[in-house]
Amino acid sequence: MTAAAKKTITIRLKKSTIGTSPVQRATVCGLGLKKLRQTKTLENTPAVRGMIKKVLHLVEVVKES
Repeated sequence: MTAAAKKTITIRLKKSTIGTSPVQRATVCGLGLKKLRQTKTLENTPAVRGMIKKVLHLVEVVKES
């Protein structure tokens, strides 16, 4: 599979991590999100999908391709 053919997913941090558990904060940090409304484009893998599922109430999926 070439680099251009890899599937990506874009996520945005929509809610602050204040008041969340340390595990959820670490998950958001692991996704590369630090500030509110910050977006990141990541490779669409099962590991990334699982991380998003853990903090779905804090992030939103902007775009899948």
